[in-house]
Amino acid sequence: MINVKSRFNLCVFALVFPLLQGCIAAAAGGAATGTAVVLDRRTAGTIVDDQSITLKALTALANNKALWKESHINLVAYNNVLVLVGQTPTEEFRKQAEEVVSDIPKVRRVHNELTISEPTSLATRSKDTWITTQIKTRLFGHKEISASRVKVMTEDGVVYLMGLTTPEEEMTATEIARAISGVEKVVQIFENIP
Repeated sequence: MINVKSRFNLCVFALVFPLLQGCIAAAAGGAATGTAVVLDRRTAGTIVDDQSITLKALTALANNKALWKESHINLVAYNNVLVLVGQTPTEEFRKQAEEVVSDIPKVRRVHNELTISEPTSLATRSKDTWITTQIKTRLFGHKEISASRVKVMTEDGVVYLMGLTTPEEEMTATEIARAISGVEKVVQIFENIP
């Protein structure tokens, strides 16, 4: 039988472990992860902030039981900008989702891309995952842009691209995404650097 202290320690570990993965991989000699962190234009502090924002946003949304139960919400934080995508059945739920995450410390801006509709099917979500995988794969081997500089998320055939990029990198990433079969639209949420 697990005592209360052990349960608490397991819960803390489960919450903190994802935040430490970059440190653990680097300490273990994870070349791919170390290279990705080096090529990322965000500071180490901002990367940690983004991971924290993601965890806090998911927790805040899940704590709103009615919203969470009736909706399908995905999110990503990049450079302290939070993007919400997915489906929710009412405009009131859409507004609630944005309000719940807007007060999270360090969030500079929220892009609420939730649509008013029933949650997508498992087949649609699988197709979205496949689209995201194809885009990330093409970015990974591309000579003009580093895959670690672009966040990719797909929801119901719509691709959301985020990152700190040059205008040329933004154009390259967008062209790659548009060339993938099944992509209905590409939404650019880039922040340009000179």
